[in-house]
Amino acid sequence: MQPLITHSGTIIPLNRANIDTDMLLPKQYLKSLESHGFGAFLFDDERYLDPGEIDTPLASRRENPDFILNQEPYRHGSVVLAQANFGCGSSREHAVWALRDFGVRVIIAPSFGDIFSNNCFNNGLLPLTLPQADIDQLFALTQADTGLQAQLDLVEKTLRVGSHDWAFELDEGRRQRLLSGLDEIGETLQYAGRIKDYEAGRRREEPWVFRA
Repeated sequence: MQPLITHSGTIIPLNRANIDTDMLLPKQYLKSLESHGFGAFLFDDERYLDPGEIDTPLASRRENPDFILNQEPYRHGSVVLAQANFGCGSSREHAVWALRDFGVRVIIAPSFGDIFSNNCFNNGLLPLTLPQADIDQLFALTQADTGLQAQLDLVEKTLRVGSHDWAFELDEGRRQRLLSGLDEIGETLQYAGRIKDYEAGRRREEPWVFRA
């Protein structure tokens, strides 16, 4: 997992609430057993004028020119700005994989679906929660300046957009995992030696627990 220390990218403004995981990645793409390669299918139903499957050649599909991800400079954006309850719906991790594979590293919203938020942290994306007043201000800034950039500093816990700065709080354990590029399993494996030593000690002290 790629560490997230600082990030600068174009803001993709999606001024909608309740963007669910089926909107992010429709169900037909869940058939893939891979964890990569979903970026082209992010917001698939809105992004293309005709339906597709995991094996449909992209060259045969027509882009919807009215959808923001098919417009410059947003097709290269990496910071999503949205309204409340982003990532609600089913628990599919594929939705986060699609955002990640598209190039998104930061999502800013007033609130997130709980499982979606956990999946973000475990895949190196930051779901950044800000108060509604700050979200409204950010949308106003993006309307006034197409292609506005956001600068995130996870060390200082600050967000800068234009001449405006926001400080934010984040669970320290999750912040450290993002900074280190570790998911929960990767963090646990750092202590593999200590875990083995503990297991060996239990076998010596309580051998009856381990008898077949």
